[in-house]
Amino acid sequence: MKELIIFNTESEKKEIVLIEDGEMVERYEEDENNQSIEGNIYIGKVQNVLNGLQSAFVNIGEKRTGFIHAKDILAKIDITKDKQIDEKHISEIVKPGDPIIVEVKRESLDKKGPRLSTHISLSSRFIVFMPNTNFITVSQKIENEAEKERLKKIVKKYLPEGSGAIIRTVAENVSEDIIKKDIQNSINKWEKIQLIPIEKVPLKIYDKGGILKKTIIDLVDSDIEKIILKDEENLKMVQDILEEITANIKIEVDNNILDKYSIEKQIQALKSNKIWLKSGAFITIDKTEALVAIDVNSGKYVGKNEVEETVTNVNLEATKEICKQIRLRDISGIIIIDFIDMQKDENKKRVLDELIKYTKKDRSKVQIEGFTKLNLMEITRKHINSKKEH
Repeated sequence: MKELIIFNTESEKKEIVLIEDGEMVERYEEDENNQSIEGNIYIGKVQNVLNGLQSAFVNIGEKRTGFIHAKDILAKIDITKDKQIDEKHISEIVKPGDPIIVEVKRESLDKKGPRLSTHISLSSRFIVFMPNTNFITVSQKIENEAEKERLKKIVKKYLPEGSGAIIRTVAENVSEDIIKKDIQNSINKWEKIQLIPIEKVPLKIYDKGGILKKTIIDLVDSDIEKIILKDEENLKMVQDILEEITANIKIEVDNNILDKYSIEKQIQALKSNKIWLKSGAFITIDKTEALVAIDVNSGKYVGKNEVEETVTNVNLEATKEICKQIRLRDISGIIIIDFIDMQKDENKKRVLDELIKYTKKDRSKVQIEGFTKLNLMEITRKHINSKKEH
């Protein structure tokens, strides 16, 4: 059973928690006074052109100046392959003072400003509508070729000329009428954006709605039984989001929901980089600027059999917890896991298979590179919702 729990903290932060069979599996936090701008669309003003970096700084009216690369301005043949139609120097494309319509593709990170792109995308329940492209692609998680072709034909039928779309995983086996309505909602949204009067630049012309809206849209078709609110503070907002995407999910208000699942205790545990396992072993999670390092330690666990079996059992137990923690903490980028050394290839394969098994539960794209020559497991992951505090 899945339940989405939403509540506000005393520090004016919104907590969004996904509960699966009584256990917290995803958790996102959004500051009411510093909401996520990822997905927002702006008419920005080019400030500086960096010829040597093929990039430019763009003022979008937020706290930090945005950064855009030439490849994020030029049209693409296929967004999934990152191929350009043409190659041009940045100075041929934009100049200081130019207005430019951009979408925030990535939040500010540390000392870096938000990453921008002119490749606009509007996410809805079943598609990601891209008004300035002319190709259609399907989520890689849909494996049935016949279904892929069916969905492509439907979407192509109702898209305006010169626009494209990414068909989301949840569109699989959905009827043509429902997908048609979803496409039309996205088209209407884009048309309204284009009608906004431009009085000054920079100007925000579309607000995606922050982490709460994105999370509800992403999870509404994931067998969620109900959305539970601690009080009525967020009730109208949640109702409006569900109405916009025509989703029928039960909403409850329960003042005791935090105690029911010991949510505050579970959130507090996420502040520690050391996680104990039931066996007495533990893992540590350390973030650096370049990557996230996860170390597996046998700790108090000594086992009852030979060393190789003991080590493998610890690694298998750690694998499940590591996948859980990566998802809970929304860890992204390069992740290096230092398992306890195993001598036998079959045991390494057991750990690898377990990793593949549990990462399939992750809504984000996780790519497993396997063990390196130094016996380190290397994986990469894209974040789902990531609002950094500055």
